[in-house]
Amino acid sequence: MKIIKKYFPNISGEQEEKFSKLQELYEDWNLKINVVSRKDIDELYLRHVLHSLGIAKVASFQAGAKVMDVGTGGGFPGIPLAILFPETKFHLVDSIGKKIKVVDEVVEGLELKNVETTHGRVEEVKDTYDFIVSRAVAQMETFHRWVKGKVQKKQNHELKNGILYLKGGDLTEELSGFPRATIYDLPNYFDELFFETKKVVHIPIKYKG
Repeated sequence: MKIIKKYFPNISGEQEEKFSKLQELYEDWNLKINVVSRKDIDELYLRHVLHSLGIAKVASFQAGAKVMDVGTGGGFPGIPLAILFPETKFHLVDSIGKKIKVVDEVVEGLELKNVETTHGRVEEVKDTYDFIVSRAVAQMETFHRWVKGKVQKKQNHELKNGILYLKGGDLTEELSGFPRATIYDLPNYFDELFFETKKVVHIPIKYKG
């Protein structure tokens, strides 16, 4: 928990309490339904929570903004972002039912009012969003195809509406078809060795009506 306060010192007491509850909630649910590896549970705040919040170093979501987390797994990056931005609406989507069950229980345990979940494929989602976030669920070309047409037209942020993607390694080849992509290296924001090759990729997407 200290690591969250280190990089986000201005969180409220209520937010701090919600972040603090994450360890217990995930440990408890992981015993029943394995969604996070044992090693990662021991380093939950570094490998999952802070990593998810890397997106918050790149974009500050406005009140009333809509963000979809595709392939949310155990709720990352969506749940940490929903705690940090309580006035933003988050829609967490995953095609694996047991993962969404854990997400639902964590959301309930934290009493998060700004999160809805869907068990299903992203292609079936009909709504549009300011941003679509994810953590390396597919190659960018595939992911881009999944979410095309799901970005809303009205711009409310400094950053153009589109994809915010957590990814690691050399992305030169993967992003060669996306000349408008911007890469933000997470070591510019976080000191820990874990983030050495980690990045946030922003790809603006034009609204297709």
